[in-house]
Amino acid sequence: MDTSAARPEAASWSPRRLFAVLRERLALGDTPLPKLIELVATEMATEVCALYVMRTGEVLELAATCGLEAEAVGRTRLRLGEGIVGLVAAMGSPINLADAREHPGFAQRPETGEAAFASLLAIPIRRSGHIVGVLTIQNREPRRFTEIEQEALETVAMLLAEMMTTAGAVEVRGEGFGSALPRRFDGLPLAAGIVMGPVVRAGQVVSRRQVLAADPEAEQRRLLAASEGMQRGLDELIRGTSETLGDDASGDVMAAYRLIAADAGWLKRVAAVIEGGFSAEAAVIRVMGELRERMRRITDPYLRERLVDIEDLGNRLVAHLARLDDGGEGESQDVAGTVVGAILVARRLGPAELLDWYGRGVAGFVIEEGSAAGHAAILARSLGLPALSDARGVMDACRDGDRGILDTEDGIFILRPEDEVRQAYDSAIATQQAHAAEWAALRAQPSVTADGVGVSLMVNLALPLELAQLEQTGAAGIGLYRTEISLLAQHRPETDGDHAAATEGYLGSEKLMLRQTVEYARVMDHAAGRPVLFRTLDLGGDKILAGADLPVSENPAMGWRSLRIGLDRPSTLRRQLRAMLAAAHGRDLSIMFPMVATVAEFRAARALLDAEVARLERPPGKLQVGSMLEVPALLWQLPMLMKEVDFLSVGSNDLMQFLFAADRGTPNLANRYDLISPPVLDLLESVIRHAAAENVWLSFCGEAAGRPLEALILVALGFESLSMSPSALPRVKSALRRADIRAFRRVLASIRSHQPQAASLREPLSSWAREHGLPV
Repeated sequence: MDTSAARPEAASWSPRRLFAVLRERLALGDTPLPKLIELVATEMATEVCALYVMRTGEVLELAATCGLEAEAVGRTRLRLGEGIVGLVAAMGSPINLADAREHPGFAQRPETGEAAFASLLAIPIRRSGHIVGVLTIQNREPRRFTEIEQEALETVAMLLAEMMTTAGAVEVRGEGFGSALPRRFDGLPLAAGIVMGPVVRAGQVVSRRQVLAADPEAEQRRLLAASEGMQRGLDELIRGTSETLGDDASGDVMAAYRLIAADAGWLKRVAAVIEGGFSAEAAVIRVMGELRERMRRITDPYLRERLVDIEDLGNRLVAHLARLDDGGEGESQDVAGTVVGAILVARRLGPAELLDWYGRGVAGFVIEEGSAAGHAAILARSLGLPALSDARGVMDACRDGDRGILDTEDGIFILRPEDEVRQAYDSAIATQQAHAAEWAALRAQPSVTADGVGVSLMVNLALPLELAQLEQTGAAGIGLYRTEISLLAQHRPETDGDHAAATEGYLGSEKLMLRQTVEYARVMDHAAGRPVLFRTLDLGGDKILAGADLPVSENPAMGWRSLRIGLDRPSTLRRQLRAMLAAAHGRDLSIMFPMVATVAEFRAARALLDAEVARLERPPGKLQVGSMLEVPALLWQLPMLMKEVDFLSVGSNDLMQFLFAADRGTPNLANRYDLISPPVLDLLESVIRHAAAENVWLSFCGEAAGRPLEALILVALGFESLSMSPSALPRVKSALRRADIRAFRRVLASIRSHQPQAASLREPLSSWAREHGLPV
């Protein structure tokens, strides 16, 4: 079939003319899909245009065509992943081929007559995040389609997504029996807690405006007005946040979010798309779609989180544009209605959206994508909202009003739980509330066991906005201040105009050093004389800073990270040390170096610190310098190390994964190796003996310190200081105050002597603790 004679020459077509013709045709009323496909083929001067629609059973059916055999419509079907069209639907990304017949995935369907055509451009059609079809164009001549042609076809795909639904071409999935069954989703805990309640889904913003617009200048004016309204709304939100969380919150996370909102880069991209003939709403939605595609290919967790922030801003901008048409000025986002006690479920969640939902009363949230360093996660911990991420598929599985149980203690979300499960969690929540009241009463009580053994319980913090946890928990101090987290939360790469950033990288900039000085001073001011152990930057691994120019490693946890970066880039480490010394301003200061593998590395780091101290007119009143014990090689250097350090902190998270060669992020290995095992307990006893021999202050830091049974064991072994997450401290304190450590020490020694080869001693020790009324 040859219809090319009726079409314009390829060189004469233009996207602007295509969009103008589409606008005129759509303005006349309902346009049949086959007619629209023919119009696209004619205006784009292609010999074939075809529309494939997703049917039940993940099958793509040829629904309309211009250029292929008409008899193939309704007959030609491809499974998801079959052929090039199936691949595009499966991957969710375009394929542009000079000769599709040479592609290994080419699946010829003789009834279509497509064997005569070489070049192929296939675009996925999305609606509400789902692939609903594929749009293709083809020509006989082998050539790759241009970027302009691809962008034009992507625009047509956006139009088709709405038209297909209106025309009934997209099947609405029935709710089937599976929608009533209980479901369990495992995820990554972001903030601790247990909550049970109805589910509310965070819906995507849907534009009521047409995709194409006839007056780009008018759309640019609408974009500017909506952007200004959005900025005002964010200012109001930040002011409200400072009242809720204190000045620290508005000065850290939300200020960083505000900087992203004010960044003209993504708005310029939206404006450029408007010039191509889009309405302002459609341009924002298209740019957001491009960002989602980038997110799928980015492994850097920091960059992924920043794209989430921009998507959040995009949704807010679309909402402001809609209110402009309703006569509003867009000063604030509509959050009418309450969802008090509900569990929010979302694919991704930005900080401003989280605060909106928090204001409406949600009690916790579950997201499909997010990280512990993301802005939403940081705010959740500060707000005390239980939160879970990496719950893949949860958005599609739930409906508004479904019952759910969010248990971040075990890292699970239970959708539509059975009655027995709900009753069990009712009891658990009641017990938790009773414990919370008990723990609040313990806040001012000393951390001492029933038989008089004193224990220093400290908290691990990462941001100034978490400092209130010191008073809320009654902690003795900050046993670990993670200095890199605020960089991940606030950082935007410096401009080329920043000379230090251009020559040494962001980590070496004077601007960063000033920021660090202010931050560390705030932490020390709030601690008010309580000890603060500042850990130098622990970047690398899973904490990658945009603009820091850190290489990608196949095994990042054991790669170029932490102190290794600081020693190889001494100016970076010296600037951070200089900031800590300046923040101390004559007060006592404690600094520890992470990921130390040799005594020589500690000495090299200490030498850099000493050089900075020598420059000061007012040195710290008392300077304590220590090391994290995370690398097993250091265990054979303890006699030498103890002569060099003022204190030592056992970093149990990394030490355990290195000791057993077991990645702590691998679910299959989560419970395979246990800290409560003979080899680990022997190791810890050895560390305690070496520290005591040189009178070195010793602390245990990590997730294990925050579990009551492990805390009892650590104190029984001889640890006098434990550092943990703030949410864990009350439980540990309660257990310790009930425990007779001397009696428990005898039990521990007996069990160890009788089971020296056991993989774990957890069961006999936990049984003894429960029998004696200890809450483990």
